[in-house]
Amino acid sequence: MYNRTQNDNGSFNTRCLDCFMTVASCVETTAELDRIEVHHICPEKALADLLAQEKAIEARSARN
Repeated sequence: MYNRTQNDNGSFNTRCLDCFMTVASCVETTAELDRIEVHHICPEKALADLLAQEKAIEARSARN
């Protein structure tokens, strides 16, 4: 999820709402923002996914 803001000159900025990193600034079109946002690798989300996978593996091991 991203927060987009428009600058006075009409360009856009976008910020990741998970890690609060500025993903892009002074981008001219929303299509370009879409492309940039798709390629953002959020460290907060990646860590949460890894921890969830680890818990799932531990839960399966405990059942066996």
